[in-house]
Amino acid sequence: MPDTPPAPTTDDDNAVDVALMERIGRGDEQAFRALVERHQNAVVGTIAKMLRDPIEAEDLAQQVFLRIWKHAKRWRPEAKFTTYLFTIARNLVYNESRRRSRRKEISVDERQEDRGYEPAGDSRAEPDAEAERSEMHEEIDTVIASLPEAQRTAVILYSYESLAYEEIAEVLGTSVSSVKSLLFRARTTLRDKLSHLTGY
Repeated sequence: MPDTPPAPTTDDDNAVDVALMERIGRGDEQAFRALVERHQNAVVGTIAKMLRDPIEAEDLAQQVFLRIWKHAKRWRPEAKFTTYLFTIARNLVYNESRRRSRRKEISVDERQEDRGYEPAGDSRAEPDAEAERSEMHEEIDTVIASLPEAQRTAVILYSYESLAYEEIAEVLGTSVSSVKSLLFRARTTLRDKLSHLTGY
């Protein structure tokens, strides 16, 4: 995780987003497609990291953009568009995580009768450099996914999407100092759990 603040989204980028949103508010489907193309990869990637589920990330990303289309007329550029975008994504992920948590509780109860079953391990372990890198990234993603929800969101938005502290604070509905505290605690956890990896 980088120790220096990432470069925030430029004012020019935000101006493009604001102009597109104004057109979308008037029902311009071409502007909507352009907005989706600008941000789809970031939204899908962020949700996938938060949920550890690429397939579900695609579905939730569609919901994010559908909400943007639906509410475009009422949207006002009081904050950066990316703040608005990731706030919607974060809320949808939070709702999905709660739904999964409830489902998991039911699933655990149902599996009580299936004790003793253990899946067979994968015997095809011939790690080369690429496989080791993949395993390292998988381990990092696993540790990030295990962080508390606010810490996880802060880490992903800071390290992967390069949002400034102020934007992350708005997405999480908290203060800049709280965001810095969340990132500090997350970084400490990551270093503790990933100390065996190069760079941690």
